[in-house]
Amino acid sequence: MRIDFTGRTVLVAGAARGIGRGMVEGFAAAGASVFAGDRLEAELAGLPAATRVVDLTDRGSVCDWVASAGGAPDVLVYVAGGVLGQAAKPVEEVDEADFRAIVDINLTGAFLTAQAVVPGMKTKGQGRIILIVSGAGLRTSLTGIQAYAAGKAGEIGLTRQLAQELGPFGITVNGIAPGFQRTSPDYERQWQDYSPERQAALIQGTAMRRAGTPEDIAHAAMFFASDYASLITGQILSVTGSP
Repeated sequence: MRIDFTGRTVLVAGAARGIGRGMVEGFAAAGASVFAGDRLEAELAGLPAATRVVDLTDRGSVCDWVASAGGAPDVLVYVAGGVLGQAAKPVEEVDEADFRAIVDINLTGAFLTAQAVVPGMKTKGQGRIILIVSGAGLRTSLTGIQAYAAGKAGEIGLTRQLAQELGPFGITVNGIAPGFQRTSPDYERQWQDYSPERQAALIQGTAMRRAGTPEDIAHAAMFFASDYASLITGQILSVTGSP
């Protein structure tokens, strides 16, 4: 199977590091014209893409970015999210602003970015929207952070609802749920908080006996974005190395 995106435009939201960076590199290597958006300006440097600083929780910023990419991308991959440096607290101690901030970048941003690309995709009669969700939306979160679990569960619901709505327009919407990866300072800090025994158990608990890589997630997204997946929509693919 050879997947080629020559002549296609791909937007990657949350592209500066980790899985997002892997997305940009994977799609660019397959011939796509890639537009990379993130709030981390310095970390966008060196990507094989047209880069732009974007606040993915602000509709105007998102719409300006989409317009700068031509307004009608073939593919949107929404990777942005995470826990924004927060740590787990008892529910009665969680600040409302902190809760909203995590839900906004994981869920509201996914909605706003999808909303911005849909008109152009409808005009073209086709499109691919891929949301990077999490096992935290399918079960409890390893982070212990309520807002992250809620935001990711909402993102999974959004995936399925948009798939139902947009299918008649030739647009598929799918989600990918990665396993734990040490791809940001937040997740590295989480990893270092685990005992050596828990770290080993996390790896040995996977069927493949290894952690995933950004490339593993990019390959799954490239399949969803390809013509081979034209009848697949509303699905959540776990890419964790385990059944």
